Amino acid sequence: MKRSVFSKLITKQVLHAEKIGVKMRSSAKQIARQRIQVLFQQAKNVYRNNPELSNRYVAIARKIAMAAKMPLPRQYKRQICKKCKILLVQGDNCRVRIRQKRETHVVITCLSCGNKTRIPLKKKKEQT
Repeated sequence: MKRSVFSKLITKQVLHAEKIGVKMRSSAKQIARQRIQVLFQQAKNVYRNNPELSNRYVAIARKIAMAAKMPLPRQYKRQICKKCKILLVQGDNCRVRIRQKRETHVVITCLSCGNKTRIPLKKKKEQT
């Protein structure tokens, strides 16, 4: 599978900076954040036609985040299966359910590997 020029360039830049021991500046982290955002958008757009390519985009985004020593934003982290590292798309390769047991929570089940992720829902506080 061919890698895009964009992904090659950013991966090289980030990995090179880490290899020589240069700390990532805030501007570099901002660039990494932008690239991660673009890669996730591309992954969502490409998923219907080529799921393997979208999973490759997700892997590249994860590598960029690791190289920049920054966590993936929560919105993107919840779109990735923690076990098999693929992009989760509702109704296609994952199931989303709301459960009332104990505290109300959302259960996201990956249909590829069967992994379940639970996200607790917080109750809204009433103002008096």
